[in-house]
Amino acid sequence: MAQARPIPGLEASDPYATAAAKVVGVRVAELIDHADGVLDVDDIERVHDMRVATRRLRAALEIFEPCLPAKEWKAGMGEVKALADALGQRRDRDVTIAALGKIAESMATPDRRGVESLIERLREEQAAANDELARLVRSDRLAALGEQLSELAVSAERSAGEAGPGIPANGQMDGT
Repeated sequence: MAQARPIPGLEASDPYATAAAKVVGVRVAELIDHADGVLDVDDIERVHDMRVATRRLRAALEIFEPCLPAKEWKAGMGEVKALADALGQRRDRDVTIAALGKIAESMATPDRRGVESLIERLREEQAAANDELARLVRSDRLAALGEQLSELAVSAERSAGEAGPGIPANGQMDGT
């Protein structure tokens, strides 16, 4: 599994919105980098790595939700969830095909037909899941998602700076 990237320059003393900008920016870049080769059904670990990257990004978005603009946060989170769902659909088929392939290898040749026919049906489902995933990992779509989420985090940081010290980026005081 791909290791999470460290967040350069992240300090405990960073304002919440500044931390959001740094963390979300790195997690977005991580996600986009994992798109390379993700449609290759012969290397199923790429799907796994990208799926993990979506979970990391979703966690960051959830953690920093209070300082991010609500409408844009919801739209970005929706895109990330759709991508995670498509990766999950593909990953489920990948793992099942690999497991059934190992089972088939251990069986006598005459007994393999049933398992092999199931594998062929799963390969059709895998291809359909890959087609849906291909739509979501097009370079232009990922670039737009990256820009959308990066701007979301940067806008939160700008809002926090404009609000002044001690005022949350969402403009609400504690308990309101």
